[in-house]
Amino acid sequence: MRIYIIRRLLLAIPTVFLVSLGIFFMVRLIPGSIVDTMVAECIETGTFMPEEVRATIEHNLGLDVPIFQQYGRWVGVWPQEDGSFSGILQGNLGKSLWRKIPVAKEIALGWPITLELGIMSLIIAQLIALPIGIYSALRQDTWGDYIGRSFAITCIAVPGFWLGTMVMVFPSIWWGYTPSIFLIPFTEDPIGNLKMFIVPAIVLGMALSGITMRMTRSMMLEVLRQDYIRTAWAKGLRERVVVMRHALKNALIPVITIVGLQMPVLIGGSVIIEQIFCLPGVGRLILEAVIQRDYTLVSGLLILFSVAMVLINLVVDIAYAYLDPRVHYK
Repeated sequence: MRIYIIRRLLLAIPTVFLVSLGIFFMVRLIPGSIVDTMVAECIETGTFMPEEVRATIEHNLGLDVPIFQQYGRWVGVWPQEDGSFSGILQGNLGKSLWRKIPVAKEIALGWPITLELGIMSLIIAQLIALPIGIYSALRQDTWGDYIGRSFAITCIAVPGFWLGTMVMVFPSIWWGYTPSIFLIPFTEDPIGNLKMFIVPAIVLGMALSGITMRMTRSMMLEVLRQDYIRTAWAKGLRERVVVMRHALKNALIPVITIVGLQMPVLIGGSVIIEQIFCLPGVGRLILEAVIQRDYTLVSGLLILFSVAMVLINLVVDIAYAYLDPRVHYK
């Protein structure tokens, strides 16, 4: 297992390198640039901006050099103007082109919020999906099964952003209730913090639970037809023992894969949910960075997401060995 983990981590290096190339160049394919945004802002405020000032801004932002040189500086393999090497390889994600704040500091402020929302959403998704999926499999072709399957399809079909918008609008109209738009730190008021996060976590969790619910039902039906399950029933074991001890563990192997594949959806969904519920997390930060064409901030956030996905996939693969004794990594 140790050799397998080391090998996977080594293979992650070229993967992250290729991802960094794609991120860096694709971000710059977005129409417009941060210089255009600054020019537009100055025009709105009535500030005069001749072309020589525009060139000065491009120089100050490091955008007046060839794009491959910009990439080399960002990664840390090309010297900066002062001759020093400072980039991702040196642990420096750079500074926000717009705010002039280190990207690492921006991420440190927003990451705990996105992480809390993601963990709560993932837990809620499994609390919804697993019981309903197991019950639907055990009571196949009954009214409970039909209701559970219909609910799963509803969760898949209903967009999370639409549900989040409805949750924000209609309670305020009907009952005069509006979720707090100001962040309540967990260290100051744990109960208030959880109340603030529970609604967006449920909205995001429901969007994730549908596919997991369907997969859990399908795999449970397949496992329940196996010979060893029939033997367990023939021994007179109780239903709870058969399901929890013998069937569920084997049925969860593909479900774990689905949960791992949902991580990009979770990150992408948090962008919209954080914007709707005014949560100052990383998702909302990346949306603002894209609007402002803040290349350094967008690239730093996306490279962080990429590394996180590589590690999550590794954890999912390791979980296979725990759930299935037949799986051995060498």
